Amino acid sequence: MHASQGRSAGLGLALASAFAFGGSGVAAKPLIEAGLDPLHVVWLRVAGAALVMLPVAWRHRSLLRGRPALLAGFGLLAVAGVQACYFAAISRIPVGVALLIEYLAPALVLGWVRFVQRRPVTRAAALGVVLAVGGLACVVQVWSGLGFDLFGLLLALAAACCQVGYFVLSDHGGDESDPADPLGVIAYGLLIGALVLTVVARPWGMRWSVLGGDAGMNGGQVPAWVLLAWIILVATVLAYVTGVVSVRRLSPQVAGVVACLEAVVATVLAWVLLGEHLAAPQIIGGAIVLAGAFIAQSSAPKASLPGPVAGSEPASGDAPSPADRATRR
Repeated sequence: MHASQGRSAGLGLALASAFAFGGSGVAAKPLIEAGLDPLHVVWLRVAGAALVMLPVAWRHRSLLRGRPALLAGFGLLAVAGVQACYFAAISRIPVGVALLIEYLAPALVLGWVRFVQRRPVTRAAALGVVLAVGGLACVVQVWSGLGFDLFGLLLALAAACCQVGYFVLSDHGGDESDPADPLGVIAYGLLIGALVLTVVARPWGMRWSVLGGDAGMNGGQVPAWVLLAWIILVATVLAYVTGVVSVRRLSPQVAGVVACLEAVVATVLAWVLLGEHLAAPQIIGGAIVLAGAFIAQSSAPKASLPGPVAGSEPASGDAPSPADRATRR
């Protein structure tokens, strides 16, 4: 009974994480269109979340000595790299398209496993990758010479590559007997990311007056500080924390599959709140991308089983493997 309740709670947390992550781009794009540079929005998001998570970082300060490489990888790639590239992408292409392109991360991770690590992958995982790539071709309308800004598409792809870099780094440390506390890694990743972005974004040149005004959202006006508060507290702190806790209560595969809803949430919210309508082929392509991600994620067998793998499953309480976490934003 207790196990069933724990699983139900984990599923609820995973859903909350997917919805929270999915709302980040919808809240950020009006701020960008109101006059804030994408890098400045990223800096506000990461720096604000880092301040909120500062007590957690202090509690796990031993990680600075024990896992400096992991913290640096999370901060540089999973925080600074992913967020900067993603927010820069949504300033040029629709939110839903940018996030769907990030769902190439599972394919890129499996490519790393197959061609760099030279480990076999399951046929189901390979099929999932083919579906994801084919669906993405429909989303970006390759038959019409790409229906969106090429540089924006490249930025979204760079965000996916940044995710892969962290997933691979995290996997190298996954076999250690004393795993790092995920909340501590998140807290220090945000702190490191904030420091890096401070140098890159140069927030002292930001148009701070934008935060005191309103931002347009599909014909309406929303206070800019409300959007920023949502990005920091909900789309970053709540999203990361609920995601980590859900993985501890569910298997990494189940949590990863639920995370596929993030792209659906982002696309629907962008449609309703930003008026970013997608054509029928793009909607079908998005569904194929999600189906491919679902197949690739759910096909990963347990590490204890022999045979081809799409990614190793960590022990209970560990961070998920690359193939399991490739959809976490």
